[in-house]
Amino acid sequence: MHVFYTPDIAVSCELPEEEAGHCLRVLRLTVGDEVMLTDGKGNFYKAVISAAIGKRCQVKVMETLPQEKGWMGWLHVAMAPTKNMDRTEWFAEKATEIGFDELTFLNSRYSERKVIKTERIEKILVSAVKQSLKAAKPVLNEMTDFNKFIERDFKGQKFICHCNEGEKKLLKEAIVPGEDAVILIGPEGDFSEEEVAKAMAKGFQPISLGKSRLRTETAALVAAHTLNLFNQK
Repeated sequence: MHVFYTPDIAVSCELPEEEAGHCLRVLRLTVGDEVMLTDGKGNFYKAVISAAIGKRCQVKVMETLPQEKGWMGWLHVAMAPTKNMDRTEWFAEKATEIGFDELTFLNSRYSERKVIKTERIEKILVSAVKQSLKAAKPVLNEMTDFNKFIERDFKGQKFICHCNEGEKKLLKEAIVPGEDAVILIGPEGDFSEEEVAKAMAKGFQPISLGKSRLRTETAALVAAHTLNLFNQK
């Protein structure tokens, strides 16, 4: 069954314009056809198309199906976006398919990309949510300065992944299953030693993702997958 993203379904029985276009013009569904909706907030809805007028598509909800997450805790990945946006977009898609809760882009000292437009990332998250049959869409935040980000009050575990020398646990050995977790992933040039020291002073635990040298987007995906895997219900 086709899945459509309807974040306002609780107050409106009409599909968003883009979703309506895909439903009516691409898939050529019509009145009486059954569809599945997701609000991105944890619920699926069984519905039928009740009206199709021009570019507008109205539905009638038949059943609400709350979906429990497949993992424990709130999993937050904060990464410096890559210079090549295709790589950041790839991460956003794949991490959503795996399952995590929040994505923040970091502006750090060695970041090669200082500005990011989140509109396209948002569309990729929506598409991945529908494709992977998840009822909850990850929260997407705007670019945030590294120093401001580490000042925030986070509940649960706090990790920073870096390649600098020093004692570090593997992420899989540091995770406490069931706790909220935020992990920082640096840019292609890594976090500076000063940034690592500042983060550690704010309670971030330095961790390693293994012996291989990973690209930023690969490291972010490994981190997201590891957090998800060790928090599976």
